[in-house]
Amino acid sequence: MAFSFEDLNDLDVNDLKRIGSAPTIVKVILIIIMCVLVSVAGYFLVITPKMEQLEKAEKEEASLRATFDEKAAKAANLDAYKQQLDEMRESFGALLRQLPNKTEIETLLTDISQTGISSGLEIDLFKPEGLVPRDFYAEYPIRLKVTGRYHEFAQFVSGVAALPRIVTLKDIEILPAAKDSGVKLSMELTAVTYQYLDEDEAALEEE
Repeated sequence: MAFSFEDLNDLDVNDLKRIGSAPTIVKVILIIIMCVLVSVAGYFLVITPKMEQLEKAEKEEASLRATFDEKAAKAANLDAYKQQLDEMRESFGALLRQLPNKTEIETLLTDISQTGISSGLEIDLFKPEGLVPRDFYAEYPIRLKVTGRYHEFAQFVSGVAALPRIVTLKDIEILPAAKDSGVKLSMELTAVTYQYLDEDEAALEEE
């Protein structure tokens, strides 16, 4: 019996009911079509969602692996970090010890004044401005006006730098002194020292 693909166009539901008596080639073609349809449906309904889940799982795995590697590196360097932290605390403590407390401010003011005098300077103005609160410390600026020569100014600056407490000099301005002062010059500046504030003092300053 001859068969062509045009015969498929003539198939209807009743023909499908008689599929068992259909020619072998029709059965084969229908089976192939059904297999293709099942495969396509299986791909889109089963395989595609699984592939998306797999891709998501792979991304999560990569993220977790990166996090693990980062934490593993930190854990491997934990002892080094602890040592660095101890060194930082020690350095910070050493810096804090260079900040005068409340009772040492007056002594430091005297030291700065004596440094100027011992350098051969004439002190025309020595005016403490009072505490200026910052975070955990307060600045204590002192306005100075002195008269002297360049080498005396340099000796004063070196003497202040050698003090056991931290003092910075800023806003330095050197001007000609009075006409009758000879070769002397006038220097105006602000010397700033720092006072450490504990938590109670910092809270009071904020209030």
